[in-house]
Amino acid sequence: MLALAAMAVLVTSVMASANVAVTIIAEDPFTNSTSQHKTIVEPDTYSFGSTIVAASQWGRFTDGGASDIGVSVTTNNGTSWTAQQLPGITVNSAPPGPYARVSDPSVAFDARHNVWMVSGLALDANLNGAAVTLSRSTNGGATWNNPVNVAVASGTQNFDKNWTVCDNTPTSPFYGSCYTTWDDFGHGNLLKIAYSRDGGLTWTLSNTPRAGVIGSQPLTLPNGNVVVPLDSANEAQLGYTISTNGGVKFGQAFVITNITAFNDPGNIRSGPLPSAEISGDGKIYVVWEDCRFRSGCTKNDLVYTTSTNGSTWTAVQRIPADPGGVTGTQDTFIPGVAVDRTTSGSSIKVGVGYYYYPDVNCNEQTCHLQVGYISSSNGGTSWTAQTMLRGPMTIDWSPNTTQGRMVGDYMSSSFDANHLAHPVFAESYAPPTGDCVTSTPNCNQPLESPTSGLAAAAGANVANDPVVFTAKSNPGASAFKHSR
Repeated sequence: MLALAAMAVLVTSVMASANVAVTIIAEDPFTNSTSQHKTIVEPDTYSFGSTIVAASQWGRFTDGGASDIGVSVTTNNGTSWTAQQLPGITVNSAPPGPYARVSDPSVAFDARHNVWMVSGLALDANLNGAAVTLSRSTNGGATWNNPVNVAVASGTQNFDKNWTVCDNTPTSPFYGSCYTTWDDFGHGNLLKIAYSRDGGLTWTLSNTPRAGVIGSQPLTLPNGNVVVPLDSANEAQLGYTISTNGGVKFGQAFVITNITAFNDPGNIRSGPLPSAEISGDGKIYVVWEDCRFRSGCTKNDLVYTTSTNGSTWTAVQRIPADPGGVTGTQDTFIPGVAVDRTTSGSSIKVGVGYYYYPDVNCNEQTCHLQVGYISSSNGGTSWTAQTMLRGPMTIDWSPNTTQGRMVGDYMSSSFDANHLAHPVFAESYAPPTGDCVTSTPNCNQPLESPTSGLAAAAGANVANDPVVFTAKSNPGASAFKHSR
């Protein structure tokens, strides 16, 4: 086991020209010459009580994966954080593991077994998705065990895009069950799901529909049903599949809506990967980037749909982040939605962190990347004005990948025990040469979160805009098809 104190990194508060002070909660400590340093990308978070665990990629490679997954932990609602790398996964882990690289961190907590979990996508030396791993902590994130395998690829299998969740409803017939989803790129992005009944120690494959997907995110309803929002393999449709027997079998995959996504400019790695969370009474929120409310599909808004049973979904609505409305110039993408699980009905608190360009009319040299936050305390009936959290950032300050400069295929937000939201995101600063590629190992993209949690309020902004663009668009510059 790797002790938290032994690998703790310095966390510092930062204030710039943006509106909100942030705390740096992790920095890439690696020095291997094969990946870009100091770079952190793609965080996921989960909260339970006063604890929030954030996991992210540390030391991003250009052609896929990272040196290791790192975790940042707060046990006091974000007042202070400590961070460490996970042991036993990659050759860069301490102690080292069997895999060359790792990607796609996903955080979960199993309340019945008191286990924190981080699943990851382990890559072999040929950059194939070799296994879905799961690292476990039984002491609140203080130390972490070497990983177990959820699944190991065989033959021509090539895994991608894992996600893990646990059923924490004490009255659920499947309380304490955990579920991990992923896809097999080697076989047409075939959906794969496994379940565990023992705190993530062992896993059993589910019977799943033959669906080609990217970016599935399982959620558990209060009655124990498992609902999995799905992004189709060609990123053209949002769908779902449901299990009513604790993950043993999932039903047919059905379409919720087409996805129409504008190709975000500036050589930023992005795409319409959905972000999904659930309220205390079982209302699901799925958020993604979409251009259907913009004439000609010239920029993206964040949009969402909701469901209380996983099979009936509301009409897609726009989240009014752009100060100029549907005629504004803002391009908004890479959302991380948080839903306060202690709220329900007309008082559901929703907070969304995201990236955006204030002016979509830009290129790699002129785009100004910023981090934003918007919220609602009435379930989305109305929204606050957008808050600029951080930025502006120049695109080339971020690490390069084969599909564009990267802050993450996703970001994440979670509510704490005080009902305050904590977006967690990568922010880049100017490296010595002005370009991370030529500055490595001295890039400067740490992991951050607001120093104080952010409230969710009702606000006065309402979006009831008509759909004006319905044609399917080409997928954006996302990582969903070829690189993990």
